[in-house]
Amino acid sequence: MSLPSNVHVSRHPCLMAKLSRLRSKGTESREVKSLVNDIATILGCEALATALTPVDGPKDETPIGYEYTTTTVQPQALSIVPILRSGLGMVEAIQNLLPEPVPVHHLGLYREPTTLEPVEYYNNLPHHVSSPSSEPGTQAASLAIVVDPVIATGGTCAAAIQTLKEWGVKKIVVLSVIAAAEGVKRAAEEWPGAVDIWVAGVDAELTPNGMLKPGVGDVGDRLFLTIGK
Repeated sequence: MSLPSNVHVSRHPCLMAKLSRLRSKGTESREVKSLVNDIATILGCEALATALTPVDGPKDETPIGYEYTTTTVQPQALSIVPILRSGLGMVEAIQNLLPEPVPVHHLGLYREPTTLEPVEYYNNLPHHVSSPSSEPGTQAASLAIVVDPVIATGGTCAAAIQTLKEWGVKKIVVLSVIAAAEGVKRAAEEWPGAVDIWVAGVDAELTPNGMLKPGVGDVGDRLFLTIGK
């Protein structure tokens, strides 16, 4: 299927096998959590290899006394932005990949059942809109890493991108386990010059109530055992 150039679909064999396992209705919550974490790790490795640049850091010394030049990454002003609830399942994987701890800024968005359009109910971005006079540590990140396991209609992802753009972010990387073709196109077109979307798989269809077909079900419900709520 034809996708925008800023949408990247992984072809990693292990990731594809893990996504297949995640699709199964027989996969229990504990394994769902593990699979989402593993998929986020593989996607994160691929995405951050292009989004980050290694740079020389200060000198250090090895255990046997040899001096060497350390390596750090640019940009240093990073932020992980999980979309509540299910994005929480991907946060730890990205935290473990990054060489230094970075802030985690949560966004709460849900789809209105009738229109399937996003509604924001929580936002803990510092000061929401940054400015040159903002206090240290409250300015917008240079790079925001958005984590959300499923992109369905694309409305939630597009709304998150717009919110981060208004905050002052310069670049956004979106990591998602699976996306609908039309939804990921919608999200990718929200800010094409500054957004890259990395997904493990793309499904061609949506059900009338906005679920991916065949999809992986409601990842948040599967992670937090709230199926049938």
